[in-house]
Amino acid sequence: MEWKNERICDVLNLLLGAFLLISPWLLGFAAGAETQNAVICGIIIVALSLAALAAFAEWEEWLNLIVGVWVFVAPWALGFTGSNTWAMGVHVVIGLLVAVIAAIEVWMLHRTPPRLTAGG
Repeated sequence: MEWKNERICDVLNLLLGAFLLISPWLLGFAAGAETQNAVICGIIIVALSLAALAAFAEWEEWLNLIVGVWVFVAPWALGFTGSNTWAMGVHVVIGLLVAVIAAIEVWMLHRTPPRLTAGG
């Protein structure tokens, strides 16, 4: 298996998804929307990252981007901003990181390679 930048992005998102998945138990989230969202989104991010590592497809990165954005906005959308500061912090940071990493990976797929110029 060749290790390219895209694979590193997938491994990073895999680790972030795994942390999100186990964070309710590590950090003591309340048993409610914050725990359910962390577990469900963590499983989705892990599954998408594993799928991308096994057989890459661009749609996996777009879905990771969407899930990352959802995780970022979930504290406000689901109303758990005041109930647990750990839950809010984890969701905001992990969501932002997953979305940014997925966006970088999509960008890497679509960038044109630099052109060599004579006299450079």
